[in-house]
Amino acid sequence: MFRSSLTGALLTLLLMLPLVPTRLCAGEVGPVTNLPLPRFVSMKASEGNVRRGPSLSHRIDWVYKRRDMPLRITAEHGHWRRVEDRDGVGGWVHYSLLSGTRTVLVERDMLALHTRPDPAAPVAAALELGVVARLGNCDLEWCELRSGGYKGWVPKSRIWGVDPREIRE
Repeated sequence: MFRSSLTGALLTLLLMLPLVPTRLCAGEVGPVTNLPLPRFVSMKASEGNVRRGPSLSHRIDWVYKRRDMPLRITAEHGHWRRVEDRDGVGGWVHYSLLSGTRTVLVERDMLALHTRPDPAAPVAAALELGVVARLGNCDLEWCELRSGGYKGWVPKSRIWGVDPREIRE
């Protein structure tokens, strides 16, 4: 009797685990900067080496060649940040090549830039797939962008470089 009630209690607990909000236990903040991990940044430089490990002695795997490209920092070690791009590919970059300026990557061709965060609002411009834009305010569904002299709002789900739950004012 005791064993079956214990088994039932464990089964109930295991079934409830997916309902518990998940949080990162270790690595919630960076050990160097004490800033949240992961977090978004952008390339400050027009060219930056991406290394296999966090030092100059590690091999260069490739070179980022796009200034302002949004990247996600996933780890920190001294003056090095492990980053990944929108494809999930990454490596270690020296912190001096990164900027806290927030940018996003347009993930839909001819994305309408609305004058207000409303799909019925007038369209100020259309952004091509792959455009890098400056990130402004965001609510749960929309973000304000600036690109090519235009300013407007796009659905958050159509860009990469901002967390889906992130709100910016």
